[in-house]
Amino acid sequence: MAIGKDLSLLEKRLGYRFSDPALLENALTHASYANECEARGIHLPSNERLEFLGDAVLQIVISHYLYLENKTLAEGDLTRVRRQLVCTKTLSEIALSLSLGDYLHLGNGEEANACRTRPKVLADAMEAVIGAMYLDDAEKCRSVLLALLIPHIPLSHVPIEDAKTRLQQLVEQDGASDLSYEVEREDGPDHAKTFTVVARINNNTVGRGSASSKKDAEMQAAAAALSLFGIKE
Repeated sequence: MAIGKDLSLLEKRLGYRFSDPALLENALTHASYANECEARGIHLPSNERLEFLGDAVLQIVISHYLYLENKTLAEGDLTRVRRQLVCTKTLSEIALSLSLGDYLHLGNGEEANACRTRPKVLADAMEAVIGAMYLDDAEKCRSVLLALLIPHIPLSHVPIEDAKTRLQQLVEQDGASDLSYEVEREDGPDHAKTFTVVARINNNTVGRGSASSKKDAEMQAAAAALSLFGIKE
C-alpha cells in the first residue's frame, strides 16, 4: 500500500523503522478515509483493527512494567495507576509529540473538522501505531513503547501511597491525634485465619477491615477510614 506521504521523519521520531511500511500506512488510515476510498471502488483497510490490537498490547506492556517496577503496590493500586497511564490524555500527548496528526489519512469531513488535533482521534491512531509495531516486531515494540510512554507520565501518575500511609499523613496534619490499629477478632483455623482489624484515632474507631493477613486487614481498615473522611483512593 502506498498512499504517498513520506513517513521517514515519523519513524525517526517514533524511534522505530518498520520492516513492513504497509503496516504503518494502515495504522494511519482513519475509517473516514477508508470509507471514501471504498465509495470510489478502492478497498483500503482502516486502522480500527490495529487500534484494537494496540490497545491490548499497551495494556499488557504497561501491566508488566508496573508489576516489575512497583513490587509493593496492591492489585487495586496497580489497576488505578494503569488506568491513569492507558488513557486518551496520555496517548494523545505522545501522539502530539510525534506530530502524528500530520500523517493521518482523513476523510474530507474529518479534515474540515480539525480532527488532526482532536485528542480521541490522536489516541486511537497512537494505539493503531502500537498495534502495527507489535505485528512488525513484537519484542522491539515493547522497548520503544516504554521509551515513548515513561517521559510523558505526569507527576500525578507517580504510584499513589497505600491507604495506611495516606491515613497517617492525614492524622499528622492535626498534630494532636494518635493513629493505631488493633486486631479485633481472629476467625478460622490456624492455617486459614481471617483477621478483623480496627483503625482508631484517639481511641475512636474510624475504620474496620477483614483479610487473611493482619497487614491486608489494616490496609482495608485504613481505606475505610479514608472513605469515612470523604477521601477516595
